[in-house]
Amino acid sequence: MRVWRYSRWDGSQSEFRLDAERALEAVSDFLMEGLDLDQALEWMRQAGFQLAGQEFRVMGVEELIEELRREENSLFERYRLDRATQELERRLESILRREEAAQREKFGLESARLNEFLTKRHGEAGSLSERIERFRDHEFADDEAGEEYQQLLGELERLKALEKFLREHHRQFRGGEAADYETAQRIRERLEALEQLRRSLASGQFESLSPDELRELLSENAVRSIVLLRDLESTLAKAGYVRMRGGHLELTPRAIRRLGANALAEVYGAIKKSRPGGHETTERGVALPRPDETRPFEFGDRLDLDIVRTLLTALRRRSRQGASGAPELPIELEIDDFQVRESDYSTQTTTVLLLDMSWSMSWAGRFPAAKRVALALDHLIRTRFPRDHFFVVGFSTRARELRIGELPEAAWDMGDPFTNLQEGLIVAERLIARHPSASPQVLVITDGQPTAYFVGKELRVEWPMGFAGISPRAAEETLRQVRRITQRGVTINTFMLDRAPELVGFVERMTRLNRGRAFFTAPSELGSFLMVDYLAGRRKRRS
Repeated sequence: MRVWRYSRWDGSQSEFRLDAERALEAVSDFLMEGLDLDQALEWMRQAGFQLAGQEFRVMGVEELIEELRREENSLFERYRLDRATQELERRLESILRREEAAQREKFGLESARLNEFLTKRHGEAGSLSERIERFRDHEFADDEAGEEYQQLLGELERLKALEKFLREHHRQFRGGEAADYETAQRIRERLEALEQLRRSLASGQFESLSPDELRELLSENAVRSIVLLRDLESTLAKAGYVRMRGGHLELTPRAIRRLGANALAEVYGAIKKSRPGGHETTERGVALPRPDETRPFEFGDRLDLDIVRTLLTALRRRSRQGASGAPELPIELEIDDFQVRESDYSTQTTTVLLLDMSWSMSWAGRFPAAKRVALALDHLIRTRFPRDHFFVVGFSTRARELRIGELPEAAWDMGDPFTNLQEGLIVAERLIARHPSASPQVLVITDGQPTAYFVGKELRVEWPMGFAGISPRAAEETLRQVRRITQRGVTINTFMLDRAPELVGFVERMTRLNRGRAFFTAPSELGSFLMVDYLAGRRKRRS
């Protein structure tokens, strides 16, 4: 007979070991919000996080401390400790009463030893521990009383600890259940352990925490959470996802590649799950045509025949012509039988993604969605189209190229409300000039019209004129740059994250000049829109 033995989880079993890839995925959720790696890890420790594939949520320090407080309050509300030392007081009184009788009988009423004993016994009142300690050097006349006193003396340090605890906390105990001495000691030890654990959690000293001790103080979910919080940084480091440099943690190239792959998988997952009709497209999806797709041969085609389909076409033709019986060999082929393999013809491209980093991008999940798309597009190009060039340019009041290694920790420009699309296009034009290709394109992700621009080398900002108005000079200078970059053969496709009339109006003018395309999309759909557009624009189907 097979016997199954179950035991309480102690924090060491493998099923609760932190998985590095899931941990990185959890970190990425905070990075997308604009936190750097140190900030993300600290936020996760303090506020907790959800791990993919786990039913329970990893509790943060704040939640763990709140659980400790609830446990403390449950003890305060259950017990009262006003009688906690009565048992020891009765024991001491019994010992002294018997010792006094033995002294009277052995040494007489007028003896110096009895007088010395009575002076100690009835001396100035003090704490129970002080009264016990007065007789430390006393030579007991009653041997049994002396033995019991030694037992009481052995309890002295615990008693002192309880007295100190009662002086500090006795008013907090407001329950109806009177605790005896041993119960009071257990309450003291538990509350002191809870306080020590709270200090350890608050200071981030997870390594010193023992799972065995934690089990006695916290729920299983809390113990699991502490173990996972303890292992968070070390798990990422062992997996090669983070490293220490200059006193700060940083993401490794491996981690950045992984984030890109995760972002790409998320974007493709959204495309797969989205309902038809979300936006206009001439394709059925973003998948490349099947390798076995064929079509009839046309004059001028490369003679890349699919032999099997060509022969089947010939046999079907023979059947239509009334031939019967087994086919004769060799099979006679005609030009109309030829089936050639369908091919996609693509060209090397240079793509610059212009990412709005102004303050308003922090609203409604816009910036995290845009960062995920940038990471996904970078990973797609690196793995599927390695000959292509891809760049990310961030712009608010100023524009700057963002290296892919910077992108996971990039944040919107806090307190910067201006949008300098003009300089973003200038930087994009320089990058395209340095990396020329037959199909250069600029993808713009923005939620606002231009409000900053350069005149020569002078930077200017311009608030919109009135409610829902435009910034006329900023718009005109930006459109002037649109004309210049259009003359280079660059296509500009714009993805708007806001329906503001002034933004829509400006983008319509820009698309008329450039003959690119414009899309309005919510942040949750941005990845699907942009990825479909990129893939559709990259390949040319031979007609």
